[in-house]
Amino acid sequence: MLKRCEWVGEQAVYIRYHDREWGVPVYNDRKLFETLVLEGAQAGLSWITILNKRSGYRRAFDRFDPGKIARYGPRKIDSLMSDPGIVRNRLKIDAAIANAKAYLDLRAEQVRFSAFLWRFVDGKPSVNTWVSLKDVPVSTPVSEAMSKALKERGFKFVGPTICYAFMQAVGMVNDHSMNCFRRKQIIDEC
Repeated sequence: MLKRCEWVGEQAVYIRYHDREWGVPVYNDRKLFETLVLEGAQAGLSWITILNKRSGYRRAFDRFDPGKIARYGPRKIDSLMSDPGIVRNRLKIDAAIANAKAYLDLRAEQVRFSAFLWRFVDGKPSVNTWVSLKDVPVSTPVSEAMSKALKERGFKFVGPTICYAFMQAVGMVNDHSMNCFRRKQIIDEC
């Protein structure tokens, strides 16, 4: 029987996410943008809620095309607020739009989103040695620095805790527990 991180549980959606995505380094700008928006949408909710609505988000938010999202106006926002396929929270929807605009501002400066984010870990994953879920911090000085830099650029819903969850999700930190089978696989792949 494969050992997984404690948070995974028995739900198939969590097992698939853990085994295929969580902690795998992501360098694709659009995928990083999607994950940052979804992490912000998760604030105050369980991640399983967002995973179950991820396809709804991809549909509703034009497959996370920042150029399209940045142009959303009142009619589209009203449509999103009535869409049961996403979390219908006006602040989170407004944050996604602000984040798309901030993303495009970076790109206009010839700054790749991936390079902007990965610089916080010197371009390579940090590998932690957590034994138990209780050992894993909710934020770190690095996630605090990332949060500050993103906020300075106009991003919303990017507090230090959200940034740390984002870093875990996109493999900037390998927080798979020491006894998790994915920990070593991801280290070997990098």
